[in-house]
Amino acid sequence: MRRETGTKKIKIRKGDKVKIIAGKDIGKEGEVERMLRGENRAVVAGVNLVKKFVKRKGEREPGGIITVAAPIHISNLMLICPRCSKPTKVGYKVKEGGGRIRFCRRCGKEVDPPRAG
Repeated sequence: MRRETGTKKIKIRKGDKVKIIAGKDIGKEGEVERMLRGENRAVVAGVNLVKKFVKRKGEREPGGIITVAAPIHISNLMLICPRCSKPTKVGYKVKEGGGRIRFCRRCGKEVDPPRAG
């Protein structure tokens, strides 16, 4: 599904558990901490760690080298179904009320938790 700008619809959301399917961290799993929608990238906890050189800010905050999670392209991620605990593709079903819900293409069950309200 393409949008007007030419970017694909992102089927992964913040809080999803994902598996890395390509790159230096292949096979690792983690939770999505942040989505960068304009760049089609996601920051996954404990994956794609890089060293960042931080400059000293005043006398109280020392500088140094810290390790942070860098963004990874969403094409290198695969959602792990919370029901069957396996990496899966994501599909959409249209609900009777008019909303859409994500579902696991492997087991067929809904991926999204029911929203309160």
